[in-house]
Formats: sequence, structure tokens, C-alpha cells
Amino acid sequence: MKNQLSILIPVYNYDCTSLVDGLCRQIPVGVEAEIIIADDGSTDEISQSRNAALADRPRCRYIRHQQNVGRAAIRNFLAQSSRYEWLLFLDCDMQLPHSHFVSNYLADSGDSVTDGGFGVCENEAAATHNLRYRYEWSSQSRHTVAQRRAHPYRSFRTTNFMIRRDIMMSHPFDERFVHYGYEDVLFGKTLEQAGIDIRHIDNAMMLSDLETNNVFVAKTEESLRTLYLFRDDLRGYSRLLDAAEHANGFVRWALRLWHRMTGRLERCNLCGQHPNLTIFKLYKIGYYLTL
Repeated sequence: MKNQLSILIPVYNYDCTSLVDGLCRQIPVGVEAEIIIADDGSTDEISQSRNAALADRPRCRYIRHQQNVGRAAIRNFLAQSSRYEWLLFLDCDMQLPHSHFVSNYLADSGDSVTDGGFGVCENEAAATHNLRYRYEWSSQSRHTVAQRRAHPYRSFRTTNFMIRRDIMMSHPFDERFVHYGYEDVLFGKTLEQAGIDIRHIDNAMMLSDLETNNVFVAKTEESLRTLYLFRDDLRGYSRLLDAAEHANGFVRWALRLWHRMTGRLERCNLCGQHPNLTIFKLYKIGYYLTL
């Protein structure tokens, strides 16, 4: 059983008090552990104040950056700030699935990188009107342990994973990725090229906090711009990129034309009360092809 653990949580405009309190209760007796919360230039004073108060908890440290440095750099910073052999990275807006989440990681036999997975809390109220919920719920079959193990590097996500500190220090996140999206995809590719195993287990963190449709669509657009910018690095590791590049010239032309004609209407649907997942797929590839 592993007996040293640094739990690392990047946060931006989100109150992670509940998550940290839950993690504190789960650390077994005899395990050397710390929880580091790194605020990446939050602008919301309420969540910032509540997160800062976590520094008073045993084993907790709170570090605030005045400027937003980006999703890759903040994770590298957290790794550099850590003290222990094993690093557990968690997204701040997730929910612990059960009381033995931390113990499952400590007991796992993986000796390099372990991805615990990602799930969605069932929410009937969000099932019809929340795009993020509908998208993640429909995608769950791709995130099972069996599916992730079939494609261990392409399935890697930064939401919830453990990595040996020396591996993280020698293979940091690419800090060119300042804006939202795909830094985890390139990290998976980096590990594969380095011959470092990723072990996938059933220890999923759960998504319960859902952004509005407007926010989710804007984040999706930002991630597509990131994908376009780093398309040479990500080729073969993104299904959307592969689909866009393997389509013949006429199909690409037709999708561009369709997006230019209907993109605004599609976006209105996606930001409205009854977003359609088929329209979401068309909007994404059309948006990418018109960049």
C-alpha cells in the first residue's frame, strides 16, 4: 500500500470546500499526506475567500496566483510544490463517489500512472435542458473501464488521476496549452511515446455541478480553437480531428457551407432549453472546419 500522497487541486472561481473536507476525512491513519489547492487567478471573491480558509485545515495548503497561468502550467506548479512520492490530481468541481476513494488509489498496484475515471451523477431535472449533462450522460459507454483500457492513452483525462512524482517532473504538461482543452490529450500522447503505462481502474469522480448551456458552448468553442492550433501535435489522438481531416473535399466544403448558413441557429438551439446532441456534433465539426 502506498503511504505518501500529495492531493493536488487546481481551482478557478469555484468553492472546493466540500471536496477538500471529504478528502481530509478519507486519508488513512499512518499515511503521509497533504492537500494543495492552487487558485489560478480567480476573479470571484466569495469562492476565493472560502478556498483560502482551507489553509486552516490540517494537512492543507492554499496557494493563490494573481494571474491565470492556464490549465497546464497550474498543474505543473502543483507538482513542483508537492512533497510526496505520489500525486493525485483532481478537478475542483467533482464529487467524491464513496468513502474509500482515496484508499482505492493507495491500495492500487499501479506503479506509474493510474486513471480513476469520470462519471455523471444522475439528474432528472437536467436531462432535458442541460447540454453538458446530456452530452456526458450519452458518452458514458465510452468511459467504462473496459473501453478506457482498450485505448489507455487516448482515454486519459486530467479529471482524476494519480502519477508518481518523478514521472510528472520528467514529463510535465505542455505549457503552450494556455486556453481550455486538450492538454490532457497531449499528455496521454507524451506518456505513450515515453513508454509509460497508464493503468485504468474503476474509481471515478462524479460530475454533479453543471455549467449553463451558454458557458458549456463557449468552452467547447475554446477547446476547438485549441485543437485547431495544436492539430499537428494531436493528430491521431482526437476523433473529431481525424474525422475532419479524413473527410473528402466535398464533405468538408458541404460542412463549412452548412455551418456558415445554420451555425447561429444551431448555437441558439444548443444554448436554449432543449439542446439537441446531433446538432451539437454538427456544430462542433462545422465550427472546427471554419476556423
